[in-house]
Amino acid sequence: MSLVTLLPFIVLIGAMFLMTRSAKKKQNAAAQMRNDMQPGTGVRTIGGMYATVKEVNEETVLLDAGPGVDLLFAKNAIGAVLGDDEYNRIVHGIEHDLKSDESVVPDDASSLTETDESADVSDDKHVDLGKKDAADEPVAEPTTEPVAEPADESAVAEPKKTDAAELKKSDGESDTK
Repeated sequence: MSLVTLLPFIVLIGAMFLMTRSAKKKQNAAAQMRNDMQPGTGVRTIGGMYATVKEVNEETVLLDAGPGVDLLFAKNAIGAVLGDDEYNRIVHGIEHDLKSDESVVPDDASSLTETDESADVSDDKHVDLGKKDAADEPVAEPTTEPVAEPADESAVAEPKKTDAAELKKSDGESDTK
């Protein structure tokens, strides 16, 4: 066999090796993270629940999810071990890393504009969004043209009389009698 025919197989085997190698590294890192858990650290489960580690066993972890709520999870169910700052920021909303020299974005955009106009003045202006009021539209003139009567009176549709049996039909019943 020539090298040209073997080259696709060699590339395929190399790609498979690299993919399994990176997956194996990720598995080992996750296992190491789970083994390094200590009581008192914050964790996020794979289901998205945040809790504090209370006790670590060989295959299980006892988590404190709230006052009086202890949950037993398998170690594989721990998605991430969080640092103290990150856990407090997510669970309790406490920010420890605020720096005074950073600019803080306000909740509303009114302080970002540098004009001295008040909000009341801008509310008085009429903004045309392209909609027309009913009073602006022209009223259609009534036509005085005669309406054509059908020549044949049988063409005029008479109301169909229905009996009680037809009214009780359901969707699946047929019209045969």
